[in-house]
Amino acid sequence: MDAAAAMEITRAALLLILTVAGPMLGAALVVGLAIGLLQALTQIQEQTLTFVPKLLAMGAMLLLSLPMIGAALSDFMRVIADHVAHG
Repeated sequence: MDAAAAMEITRAALLLILTVAGPMLGAALVVGLAIGLLQALTQIQEQTLTFVPKLLAMGAMLLLSLPMIGAALSDFMRVIADHVAHG
């Protein structure tokens, strides 16, 4: 494997990380902003109020994005297997 192939695999791996983690992190960001705004407006400083909705939103987003995540992981595995097979 030459340097160009290693850079291509690294780029693909970084894009895969963004594809897998991006939707869940985006959902946590949106819910966190909404809860933070609600806490600022109502002066409620309860710690579980921020944790539980984020956890539920991330779980729901994981379930919704599972087909996309599976497709991305299988495509990446196909690329890696091609590189292994061709040396």
